[in-house]
Amino acid sequence: MGRVEICGQGVAASCCGYLLQEAGFEVSRVRRVRAGVPAIVVSAATEVLLADVFQRGDLFQGCRRMDRRIVAWGPGAAPVTLPHAAVTIAEQALVERIEPQLEQEGGQSAEWTVFAARPLPPAAVERAFGSRHAWAVEVDLKAEAPACWVESLENGWLFLIPGWLMAVGGAPEALLKESRLVAEQIRGWRGGAEFAAYPRIAEALCGPGWLACGSAAMGFDPICGDGTGNAVREAILAAAVIRAAARGEPVQGLLQHYRRRLLAGFQRHLELSLEFYRRGRSGPWWDVEIAALERGIAWCAGQLAAGPGFRYRLEGFELRAITE
Repeated sequence: MGRVEICGQGVAASCCGYLLQEAGFEVSRVRRVRAGVPAIVVSAATEVLLADVFQRGDLFQGCRRMDRRIVAWGPGAAPVTLPHAAVTIAEQALVERIEPQLEQEGGQSAEWTVFAARPLPPAAVERAFGSRHAWAVEVDLKAEAPACWVESLENGWLFLIPGWLMAVGGAPEALLKESRLVAEQIRGWRGGAEFAAYPRIAEALCGPGWLACGSAAMGFDPICGDGTGNAVREAILAAAVIRAAARGEPVQGLLQHYRRRLLAGFQRHLELSLEFYRRGRSGPWWDVEIAALERGIAWCAGQLAAGPGFRYRLEGFELRAITE
């Protein structure tokens, strides 16, 4: 079937490598270390998708589950409890459960390279739409509960799950002083890691013989809570493009389809983030980030308007040409 090289070792890299290996490709890996997220929230839909990809129903056995979300969103908003089916797991723990056995830096030339970690080829300049950063800190709760808490504040927002707090827009100590909901749940916190929380995308997402995938292609605002699901879906599409090319589908058309699909997904993410940010706005910090999201949506719309329409549809794990 041919040889593919995967650069990276996260969720997207593992999913793409596994699907290509199952399809009969020779797959090698170039490990590129990046800072992982201490804890991720996996929605019920993403849990089903991962079980479908890896044909396993035990990937989240023993993990903490949540059944509700308690939200105070908007100036002066009272907390509202909503159903929320999800599971929490350390990112590295999930990778260890799904990582396929691949050759390490095989040394042979590959027909395709999938970049699931940076650096990308020189043409892949990053576009960013916002400036917000987040801090993840380990916390002890006053009382354990299968829930998460979300609260908007004047200068950012907080997201709390059992064991971890994420502060977006400001350091935890500053935002917790503003908090009415989240601060009441926490007995103490320690440590911390800072990371970018603004949406960003590589301007070149693919090219002859290569595809960008996962965090190498796009970074998402954690407000939408489905970064893992996006990584899995991108990996499925990247593997499907390579499989379709091996069947003889025109490579240029496949690359155009891949870029448009990722752009369309990124635009949907920006639109959903904008909806949340408009509802949460309560000061200048929100206005700056809202304006950045609006610029991103306009940029995506311009990119999508300039190219051809979608030529393929995903059926299971295979791309099929759309016939008129």
